Amino acid sequence: MTTKKATLTLLLTIFLAGPVVGQEQAGMKLTLEDSILKALKNNLNLAVEVYNPELADAALSQAREFFLPSLDFNYDRESTESPSYWFLQGSGTSTLKMTNIGASVVQQVPWGGNLSLSLQNYKSDTNQAFQLINPRYGSTLRFDFTQPLLKNFGSKIARRQIIVARNNLDISQSQLRTILIATVYQVQEAYWNLVYAIESLKVKQQSLQLARDLLTKNKREVEVGTLAPLEVLNAEATVAQREADILQAEALIMKSEDVLKNLVNPVPEGDIRSLKIEPVDRPAFKPVSISLDEALKEAMDRRPDLEVNKTTILTNRVDFSAARNQLLPQLDLKLSYWSPGISGDRILYLNNDPFLGVIIGKEKGGASNAMRDAAKFLYQNWTVGLTLSVPVSNIVGRANYALAKLQLDQSLARLKSQEQQIYLEVSDAVRSVETDAKGVQAYRIARELAEKRLEAETKKLNVGLTTNYFVLQYQEGLANARSMEIKSLVDYNLSQARLEKAIGSSLQNRDISLENR
Repeated sequence: MTTKKATLTLLLTIFLAGPVVGQEQAGMKLTLEDSILKALKNNLNLAVEVYNPELADAALSQAREFFLPSLDFNYDRESTESPSYWFLQGSGTSTLKMTNIGASVVQQVPWGGNLSLSLQNYKSDTNQAFQLINPRYGSTLRFDFTQPLLKNFGSKIARRQIIVARNNLDISQSQLRTILIATVYQVQEAYWNLVYAIESLKVKQQSLQLARDLLTKNKREVEVGTLAPLEVLNAEATVAQREADILQAEALIMKSEDVLKNLVNPVPEGDIRSLKIEPVDRPAFKPVSISLDEALKEAMDRRPDLEVNKTTILTNRVDFSAARNQLLPQLDLKLSYWSPGISGDRILYLNNDPFLGVIIGKEKGGASNAMRDAAKFLYQNWTVGLTLSVPVSNIVGRANYALAKLQLDQSLARLKSQEQQIYLEVSDAVRSVETDAKGVQAYRIARELAEKRLEAETKKLNVGLTTNYFVLQYQEGLANARSMEIKSLVDYNLSQARLEKAIGSSLQNRDISLENR
């Protein structure tokens, strides 16, 4: 059989491809590898599972957005009016108009803190008396940094959601590979069962023809008086029994065909009930030699379900570290540094005395001057502080810690149990291959001996040295021997398939791979 290559891209590159054309609805000839590829392309259960890695990839992208910088803008205008209630405000109605415009960039840092840079601008315009600058423009360039030092400190804690999401993506891909491997084996099992059912029907048809030939011979001999009529009744009973066996064999073929069609789904857009599948391949005996140690090593390296448990342990370790960190008190370091700038129309008073209230002129100023002064850091301001928070009781934190530890211990125990189970599966698969290989040789010899025995007994019947009873028995023995030989070949091919499944090499052997888009 020629090995074919199929590439599965996450999210339906194969599954949403169009249906195969050029096949007759009445019958479809399929090799084993064609059946496997069609199942990977058209199987409905697999089409559902293939969405999971894509969903996990979307969750990973969502988790990564936490560390992308955020850009915020703000704008607001405010106008207030109130009656004057003391002499510095002037007479009548006191008004104030404020306009605020700002922008800030906030960036999460890998150790759990955050850094922000902001620029805030405002314009203030009022009719209150004794103003030195009106309208007034102000700008403030500010840096703020906050960093946890105990609780929530560390890159593993800060990036926990990303790590977990990445592990979940790996788990979903491994789970998809597990399902693919299971699907490959299910197709192999269904295919060889159908082949066996077809070959078993052929054997029963040959046995029926031998019985009919003997019945014809007996009738002819009864007519000439050389044989008792009872022998005709015996031959007719045997023919009837073998015709009933034919009906059972035909029913087995239909049942096996339905199982294969359900897996392969060869015409996903059409009606498969009337479709006949004709398997092209026949079970062959191809000796393989693999030691148990090699098979176990390969299984430990390739089994995707083992990768799932190992990745789950990594996730549980991260959760355990995070839960242990949450038992610490909260100690935060805060740093701030800012530079203000102020500009606007400077009001000139008589004798430079604003209390006289006599305005003699203005010196123009603009918003750009305030921004320039803020950027020059003419006025430097800073704060440094620590904030300590110690919970009186941390019942929830301790409960989460205990739960995370139990989950980690459970996943470690599950891994050991799975490794033991894999050892049993691989050992049984290797042993089955060896046993079934010997069975093929034994049943082939048994079939050859049954053919020779029937041939010899038929010759004895022709010369009158035996009876029809023994010939019919030997015919039945030959039919059973042929059926068992075919069954042994099918069992041998299935044991090889089970070994592939136990090792986890089904996809690699067929160059089937998963690729991210």
